[in-house]
Amino acid sequence: MPLPLIFRLWPLMALLLLQACSSLPADTYTPKLGQSGKDVMWLPTRDELVTQMLTVAQVSPEDEVVDLGAGDGKIAIAAARQFGARAWGIEYNPKLAALAQRNADKAGLAGRVRIVQGDIFKEDFSAASVVTLYLLEELNEQLRPTLLKMRPGTRVVSNTFGMGDWEPDQVIRVGSSTGYFWKVPAQVAGRWSVQGLDRRGPVLLELAQRHQRVGGTLTWGHAWGQPVQPVQPVLGARLDGAELHFSFINEAGQLQPVQLRVQADAMAGQWVGPYGMLEMPPEAVKVSAQRLAP
Repeated sequence: MPLPLIFRLWPLMALLLLQACSSLPADTYTPKLGQSGKDVMWLPTRDELVTQMLTVAQVSPEDEVVDLGAGDGKIAIAAARQFGARAWGIEYNPKLAALAQRNADKAGLAGRVRIVQGDIFKEDFSAASVVTLYLLEELNEQLRPTLLKMRPGTRVVSNTFGMGDWEPDQVIRVGSSTGYFWKVPAQVAGRWSVQGLDRRGPVLLELAQRHQRVGGTLTWGHAWGQPVQPVQPVLGARLDGAELHFSFINEAGQLQPVQLRVQADAMAGQWVGPYGMLEMPPEAVKVSAQRLAP
């Protein structure tokens, strides 16, 4: 008695089923919490912390945001969707990188979010204005020299882990989660000839620097052909990206704040203050500086 048709067709059906299973779309990939990566395990950043980190970094549509270790793409996606930025991420795991790009595409951000499968120590992200990361502290310290060479004022935010002795400008707390924020400081260490602090001529400014922490001295008379007057410490010096702020005691014995913008080997700005309500605003006093050879 011949076999029923369904039994005769079973080998063909089994073959077709195996072929279908082998060609399942790649978007069935689902990462597991804590799975090992190249240098770190995969743990996504909480949504609330993502939003707060990007808010503290003042991300805007003018920014290019790069996420180092992009995982499933959530930070790059949030930067584009919530803040309007152009965003991209670098992810070593090819399956995670593909998943992150699919997530961005599904969110309607194919033109604004790009995920690169690559190594964060090899890819060039120097054009970014905001850098986000969730790595171990030792990896952050390895990245620190690269970050410090980026354009002054570049904003950096990290989930959980710091940067060694590069102190954060702000600590971000959301419930039990912690993040850290930095601005890349300009490089100002060295000797500067400053015009505008004294009517008689240039003043010598000597600065020491460790990241955004700055200290130094002012010396009058070094270029006037006169005996050098006592050295005065600069007061309250600080760097905010490319902005250098400090105060000194002027000829009248008053505290005089100064604000300068650093551009490579030159600085320009003005005296600041005095503070409070005034009937007539004071005349702006321009200040400029040129870096001297070591």
